[in-house]
Amino acid sequence: MQYVQQVLFCIMATGAIYWFSKKVAEIRRNIFLGKAQDLSDNPGQRWNNVLLLALGQKKMFQNVPVAIMHFIIYAGFIIINIEVLEIVLDGILGTHRLFLPYLGVVYGWLINIFEWLAAGVIFVCVIFLSRRNWLKLKRFISKDLNGWPKTDANLILITEIVLMSLFLTMNATDQILQDRSVAHYEPTGNFFLSAQLIPIFEGLSDGTLMAIERTAWWIHIAGIFAFLNYLPYSKHLHIALAFPNAYYAKLDAPGKMKNMPEVQNEVLYAMQPELAPANAAPPASFGAKDVFDLSWKNLLDAYSCTECGRCTSECPANQTGKLLSPRKIMMATRDRLEDVGRNINVNKSFVSDNKSLLHDYISVEELRACTTCNACVEACPVSISPLDIIVELRRSLIMEESNAPQEWNGTFSNIENNFAPWKFSPDDRDKWATEMVS
Repeated sequence: MQYVQQVLFCIMATGAIYWFSKKVAEIRRNIFLGKAQDLSDNPGQRWNNVLLLALGQKKMFQNVPVAIMHFIIYAGFIIINIEVLEIVLDGILGTHRLFLPYLGVVYGWLINIFEWLAAGVIFVCVIFLSRRNWLKLKRFISKDLNGWPKTDANLILITEIVLMSLFLTMNATDQILQDRSVAHYEPTGNFFLSAQLIPIFEGLSDGTLMAIERTAWWIHIAGIFAFLNYLPYSKHLHIALAFPNAYYAKLDAPGKMKNMPEVQNEVLYAMQPELAPANAAPPASFGAKDVFDLSWKNLLDAYSCTECGRCTSECPANQTGKLLSPRKIMMATRDRLEDVGRNINVNKSFVSDNKSLLHDYISVEELRACTTCNACVEACPVSISPLDIIVELRRSLIMEESNAPQEWNGTFSNIENNFAPWKFSPDDRDKWATEMVS
């Protein structure tokens, strides 16, 4: 019987890891559908961003109570995985509490720490569920989250509560079986929190307790494998992608925009024709119309989005009732990228579906509402830049489609002819100073 359980466990583990790896490979492929971008400079500063922004969650601590709660879930997720390692090895080797003989009394201390973290995760998840569903904080009831995004967030929180409850149940029944000297249940020392659950189970027979303990064990590990494969389809993928996203974050001054070399060269060659290369091919396009035109970092941003809504809550355009929501920009980019990925999976290479990120997923009205103030970038806890995507799409609108409001066209014309947004000759720019002297 023990060998049958080991075989079943190995099949389950192998299947979970295979399907997870396959989806991860698809996501990596999708990200690198974007244009090349060299972000290998200043590795020291980049690793510093990983430590402060991803690991230390520096930006989250602008709201200390929420940051502490988020950190409890984050720490619980990472640290309790040490216990998961033991469970996996137990499942493969057919052992029970494999690390106990090697760690001795330290083992009991570790499990007690894990239990406190588990209780903290349960408590915080209940609070976060309340914030989303009963307190109805503004950024959690936005229409951006209607449908699946809201369900996704709730499902993850409920799953974490269930997994942590199973962990405590498993330990409580295990302690009773230890006290009864049942075979294979070696003494570990007392577990403080799960011991509080012992009165619920202590009247049960050994066989029933073993069934409950084994059921909790199997559901717990099966739930973790299910969570592993659900993760790539969820906004909680940021658990993994926050680290590379922080590493490859922009290091330029906040709000600095990247000029288009094609436009700069056009101006340069117009002023100095002798510098123009012979038979120079015109640029294929300006800005971005679809995900293929964005950089791979823009697409990594889309997959890293936590959908927390801090960007949208800080957006002045959104606050004044405009259609723009930076969170929705990131979600729409990810949706388009996933659709492109499914297209490639079916056809082996991308076959035109007569859709594009611009117009079909993100509207002109949204793009025009942006003031390029950079507030969304500053607010993001994992260094995502919705502004970069907005600017690239707007460049395509204007330079490829000549699609701009008349007021903008007047400004563009003045900049082209007068080198300033105003309709005054450059020769008259300092006239006001002359008039003051006279």
